[in-house]
Amino acid sequence: MSPAEPSSNTSGEAPRAILVAVAWPYANSPLHAGQIAGAYLPADIFARYQRMRGQRVLMVSGSDAHGTPVTIRAEQEGITPTEVLARFHASFLDTFARFGISFDLFTSTETPNHSAVAQDMFLKLHERGYLYEAEQELLFDPVVGRFLPDRYVEGTCPRCGDERARGDQCDNCQSTLDALELINPRSRLSDATPERRKSTHFFFKLSAFTDPLREWVDRQEHWRLNVRNFTLGWLREGLIDRAFTRDIAWGVPVPLEGYENKRIYVWFEAVMGYLSATKEWAASDANPDGDPESWRQWWQDPNARTVYFIGKDNIPFHTVIWPALLMGYGDLDLPYDVPANQYLTMSGMKASSSRNWALWMPDYLDRYDPDPLRYTLTATMPETSDSDFTWVEYVRRNNDELLARWGNLVNRVVTFARRNFEQRVPESPSTIALESQALLDRVDSAFATVGESLEQVNLRRALGDAMSVAQDANRYLDDRAPWTAIKTDRAHAAETLFVAINAISGIASMLQPFLPFTSAEAWRFVGNDGEIQAAGWRRSAVAAGTPLPEPRPLFRKLDESIVAEEEARIGQ
Repeated sequence: MSPAEPSSNTSGEAPRAILVAVAWPYANSPLHAGQIAGAYLPADIFARYQRMRGQRVLMVSGSDAHGTPVTIRAEQEGITPTEVLARFHASFLDTFARFGISFDLFTSTETPNHSAVAQDMFLKLHERGYLYEAEQELLFDPVVGRFLPDRYVEGTCPRCGDERARGDQCDNCQSTLDALELINPRSRLSDATPERRKSTHFFFKLSAFTDPLREWVDRQEHWRLNVRNFTLGWLREGLIDRAFTRDIAWGVPVPLEGYENKRIYVWFEAVMGYLSATKEWAASDANPDGDPESWRQWWQDPNARTVYFIGKDNIPFHTVIWPALLMGYGDLDLPYDVPANQYLTMSGMKASSSRNWALWMPDYLDRYDPDPLRYTLTATMPETSDSDFTWVEYVRRNNDELLARWGNLVNRVVTFARRNFEQRVPESPSTIALESQALLDRVDSAFATVGESLEQVNLRRALGDAMSVAQDANRYLDDRAPWTAIKTDRAHAAETLFVAINAISGIASMLQPFLPFTSAEAWRFVGNDGEIQAAGWRRSAVAAGTPLPEPRPLFRKLDESIVAEEEARIGQ
């Protein structure tokens, strides 16, 4: 559904413009489950829920084409960065489509639109005095004869001593670094010891925003505690000015004479993609308004909300650097929330492309269905601390929770009703039993409970609450035992099935943000027509006499032997 054509707003309030801004992945490798759990799945769940509520949702992101991981991969393979971008951008789009990540636009930073937006921001910041020229000491590889971008330098971290630190960040202790800080630096291009040389660059007056940012962050009491505390820690230390340009040939050109061989630093340029993607969508055929200026409703409306979904390693870019750029540029909304997730480890170890220690999404989707992984990742989502994915837990959750608690509920209710009531929803008495009404009330009230958790981006809790409703429906069904009642009290069985079908209709809608493929099927199996999202964040009542289509199993039982098979793939 287009964000310009929301479903009915179930709160009765005017629809709110909500920008779901999702981290831009480096286009240098396929996506893995850690990235999905860190940013893309939580963003999708949140966006789907807000669309069902009738809000004007726009969900955007794109491939980070200009990060040095892309050029490193290109040099390793002997191809151009453009070719690397094209390959992995296509892979991202395929993964998102098959896994149900519902972007309104997934673009890239290698577009004329993005360059224009980034250059406009550069010129406005320069005009307002937030960019200044200064000499910078950089590392230069004497063997290949070029300055080295941060990620082209490796060495020992000055904070924790890890010997695999990069020139921009240490993955071991999460410190943001300057390449000059590294102990025993070495060039990734030649393994030579880099020399220190000077080059003239533009610097961003990040230091000028320390106090305004501190005042702003102090007011964000709805932020996750770790995000707020991490950001305030940065601000207490005091911000330092940062180089805004780099001596590289790949990226967005600096729009001033004399800087033809320099590019805007990807640290700053990539986050501008949230704005450029919104403008690109507004000017595209996907925008039903047909107004290229409609981007403003997400960026210049004080009632709008921008929510940024990222991993914890990207917190300072979204709570310090990007807000400072927005303040410097002026007249653009600051982030409403940045619900950064922690890391998802894989069988106890952090994902690593070099060691092939990851659950690669294209590989997974070639062998398994999307919803069981969506469910498992959400149930273990690293919202406040790191969490671990194991195949043992995946199989257990699929078999014991999705299949036994939810899938079997749908299948046995619809199959039994079709067999005994002419393939239709049975009639129910005008006055139903207390336990029947209690179940329907339980389903209806859960929309508020689950919705509140979704609003706060507490997705694990929201999913747990929704699944507990399915457990209550199973308990109701077992207590009333329609398969026994049908022999002696047909009306009793009819009431039970009528109520169970209507409960399933509500539970399916409640689970739709989490399990979009199987929830849509379950919703149709109990007689609903149309799109589940368009029905809104509520239970759709199913009338007596509604035809019931033949159901199919929503989930397949997984043999425990796949645990050993899948674990053997890791690291190979």
